Amino acid sequence: MKAGIARRHLIAAGLALPVRPARAQGLPDRPVRCVNPFAAGSAVDVVIRLVAQDLSERLGTPFIVENRTGASGNIGTDFVARARPDGATLLVGSPGTMAINPFLFRSLPYRVEDFVAVSHLVSFPQVMVVNPNSPIRSLGDLVQAAQARPGALNFATSGAGSTSHLAFELVRAATGIEMTHIPFRGGAPAIQAVMQGEVQVTIEGLPSLPGFLSSGQLRAIAVTSGTRAAMLPEVPAVAETVAGFDAAAWVIVFAPAGTPPAIVQRLSAEMQASLARPAVRERLQALGATVIGSDAATTTAFHAAELAKWQRAVQLSGARVE
Repeated sequence: MKAGIARRHLIAAGLALPVRPARAQGLPDRPVRCVNPFAAGSAVDVVIRLVAQDLSERLGTPFIVENRTGASGNIGTDFVARARPDGATLLVGSPGTMAINPFLFRSLPYRVEDFVAVSHLVSFPQVMVVNPNSPIRSLGDLVQAAQARPGALNFATSGAGSTSHLAFELVRAATGIEMTHIPFRGGAPAIQAVMQGEVQVTIEGLPSLPGFLSSGQLRAIAVTSGTRAAMLPEVPAVAETVAGFDAAAWVIVFAPAGTPPAIVQRLSAEMQASLARPAVRERLQALGATVIGSDAATTTAFHAAELAKWQRAVQLSGARVE
């Protein structure tokens, strides 16, 4: 009784213990799950863990990264599509699950329309690399070599329908060259094949490459982002040869369709705030990421354009998965 009386007196005096700001301003009243449909340890995983940690510390609501893997990312993506639309379950989206799989797979358990965009966190340039002993030192050299021997040159990828495969298909279509696709089971064996001289060139995400580039085991000849990468300022962008070209990978956070707009907007604003913090920004840039941090409306428009681009890439590749 005395404790209750004391609490009423504190409230009346405006001295009650503060309510955590996240709970008081419209965010979910329970921990937020950020579902990454791929394994822990990837660049995408590092990105969302950095952002989730900052959100948790600032807002007082736990943001927990949960890896739900399998079926080329479709299992985790479908899990979020079926989640309650209250902002407590989010998808860590990337081109594979949210721009390529909808056109690559003949049947999917989810639809793109099952999601709403929250924020475009970062983009990752992909890098075209060759063996350091190769006479190919630029995209122009590659085009000339391929034109001289149509179909004779090979390009390695991390698998049919992968982001690296489809990015190369966009390069081939833009430059008109004919090359033979050699798919591998992952980026690491594709890189090894280039280093061993088994294939002439591959495209791989920038976070996977710094060690190989700095040691001289690979030579970068182009980046697939719209502009040069800050980590590789001396390497030209494909866009310097093919105007408007941009085939960067990205990380976009999505929520289930039907999530209240107020929650989407608040989540988006808080993610932008985390990305603006110097400690977070610097760590992401050290990974080779280009920090974006766009609002929900801008992200939605960007995603629509990405869907159209990667749909064309899938069509060019001819790849399909039953």
